[in-house]
Parts: sequence; structure tokens; C-alpha cells
Amino acid sequence: MSRSAVAAPYSSPASSLPLFPPGNEAPPTCEVPHFAPVRVRGGRGRLHRLVRHRRRLLAAGLVVTAAALVAAGPNSEAGEPDARRARGHPVAGPVPERQSPRFVAAPVRIADAATVRLLRPGDRIDVVSTGDGGTGGASVLARGVRVTEVPEPVAGAAADGALVVVSVPREAAHRLVGAGTTARLAVALC
Repeated sequence: MSRSAVAAPYSSPASSLPLFPPGNEAPPTCEVPHFAPVRVRGGRGRLHRLVRHRRRLLAAGLVVTAAALVAAGPNSEAGEPDARRARGHPVAGPVPERQSPRFVAAPVRIADAATVRLLRPGDRIDVVSTGDGGTGGASVLARGVRVTEVPEPVAGAAADGALVVVSVPREAAHRLVGAGTTARLAVALC
């Protein structure tokens, strides 16, 4: 009997392809024989040896890298005048070191005690001089200085103002102390 004759009852009228479910051409199943499980001995020891050798290899690599860095570093015996200068970067002349201003803590008495209560350590303020009795012109004594401390006010001293400690360069501290004796000082938050 031909294949087309068998497929004829199951084929659709629109196509001549058989509608058999896939997998009919597979060979018949057979039973798999039973065998004992495979056991690997000494696997844990191999893992420890691999880790131990990897540590040794890493240590040896670090030693070689350190030796290469020492050999390639600046060499003062090769006739270079300055061992701090990096190799490959010539400098036309000595670079002057920039001196940063030395900051000091300066206590400043502010005329308005209520304004000082608004301040917290770390705030940036401008310190302004209002002249004698507020009749003269205002001038900025220090710009953007950092508040380091706001001491607790003394009871009954609100008429004298309140104290605030600021971190300023030494020259600005002299100006603030001098102005604090002759003028009323105020602050502006930055």
C-alpha cells in the first residue's frame, strides 16, 4: 500500500499534505541499561591546590610589577637635578609653590543677637560693618567666611549683641577685630 493511499483519508481537501502528527518516523523505544553512578575522588584536594597555586602566581605577579615600577621610576643617579620631577615631562624652571592663606578662628560680636540665632556651624556668611551707630556707610569686611561655632548666648547680654566664631585668613581676622571695636557688625547669609 502506498503512502498516499494511507494519507488520503486524513488529508484535507485544500492540500495534498498528510496531517499526521510529527514524530511518527521515530524508531521504537528501548530500555536503558542500569549502571553504577560515577564518583570522582580527590576533587576537593585539587581545588585547594588550584587556589594555593593561584595565590602563589598572584604574589609572583605583584613582585614582578613592583620591580618594574621601581626600575621605571625617577632615577636621581642618572644626572637629573630633581628626583621629584616625573620622567618625560621637562620643566622650564622651578615652579613656585603656592602658599595658601593660613586660616584662623576669629570671634566676632554681631550687633543683632536674633540674627546670630539663625546661624549654624558650616554656614557661609558675609560680615558687614555699619559704621558708627549706623550713620556711616556700610562696608563688607569679609566675604563668604565659614561659621565654625555659635556659642550659647549669655543671659541678659542680648543688648550687647551675640558672638559668632568664623574661620578667616589671618589678615581678615585683624580687620574684623579692629572693626568690631569701633563699629557695629552685621552678617548676611550666603
